[in-house]
Amino acid sequence: MTDNVPVPIPLSQTVLRGLACKCPRCGKGKLYAGFIDLKPACASCGLDYAFIDVGDGAAIFIIMIAGAIVVGAALVVEVKYQPPFWLHAALWLPLILATTLLPLRSMKSLLIALQFHHKASEGQLIDRAPK
Repeated sequence: MTDNVPVPIPLSQTVLRGLACKCPRCGKGKLYAGFIDLKPACASCGLDYAFIDVGDGAAIFIIMIAGAIVVGAALVVEVKYQPPFWLHAALWLPLILATTLLPLRSMKSLLIALQFHHKASEGQLIDRAPK
């Protein structure tokens, strides 16, 4: 007699599934229907994506990382070369777009996969009043 207990997925595999933008349970189905629009469910295993609630978490991580990269690079270039402002705009606008838009999908799906792996859910208040 065998039990139908699901085998726990290792964290490393969860991270890889997240970065690949695949279903956090089976790793085969696609997570997105558009650029960052989620599908309602996995086409392979049928996992309902209604549990997903990453909010703006991925965007905040990306903004902080991209901001550190771009501001640091702009400061180094300004102090070392002192280029005109139009050159700053020509240099840093493409870098800002590249460091924010390119990793956004994979960062969002990574947070979704981690949320699935750790079975994260909405917080609940516990009534601890004596009865």
